[in-house]
Amino acid sequence: MKTIAVIPARYASTRFPAKLMQDLGGKTVILRTYEAAKKSNLFDAVFVVTDSDLIYNEIVSNGGKAIMSIKEHESGSDRIAEAVENMDVDIVVNVQGDEPFINTVALEKLIEVYKNDTENKVDLASLMFEIKDDDEINNPNNVKVVTDQNGFALYFSRSVIPYPREKNVGVRYMQHIGIYAFRKQALMDFYNLPMKSLEASEKLEQLRYLEFGKRIKMIEVADRSIGIDTPEDLEKARKLIL
Repeated sequence: MKTIAVIPARYASTRFPAKLMQDLGGKTVILRTYEAAKKSNLFDAVFVVTDSDLIYNEIVSNGGKAIMSIKEHESGSDRIAEAVENMDVDIVVNVQGDEPFINTVALEKLIEVYKNDTENKVDLASLMFEIKDDDEINNPNNVKVVTDQNGFALYFSRSVIPYPREKNVGVRYMQHIGIYAFRKQALMDFYNLPMKSLEASEKLEQLRYLEFGKRIKMIEVADRSIGIDTPEDLEKARKLIL
């Protein structure tokens, strides 16, 4: 089973422009993320796929592997699919470019899903963690997921799901972490399928997979990884590097 990591790396960012090229302890954020993915020893190869000459040159000039996106893409899945279309791989793991402190244990759990999936029932695997604070649960920027008894996703939403009409019935609220391990075929199917109404409404690409019958296995982890979404996050990360 050939498993690769692909790091989608857009230069533009609404909340923090050029964040991937910011200095983090003498190296850029994207280079640290790439090196951390390589150092994990979980992958047969690691690639950065980007729309930016700056990011491409940053990786290649430091001995890494990078791919330039040819097309404009609306989602990370589309960007990754274009990059791996002609590669001979089985499992593609997307690693977030703004998470230089990658959670190796979580990535290992994603890959383990496919080692145990002898009947090929899993199209994608992804991560979630429990949230208990009401503000976190109600925040539309936090994507919630509900699963069936076997841990397969039933739905993702920015809304509160399930709706708490009855209290104290043992419901746990799970927040989705947007890191995936794809079977290559599921990824290519996504690339060639149209956006439908649920995805368009919620602006969540994972709903396209569900709308077309793909099965997403969810793995629970203790908490989210440390990401860099704001200048304040970058300052916290710099303290961790020291």
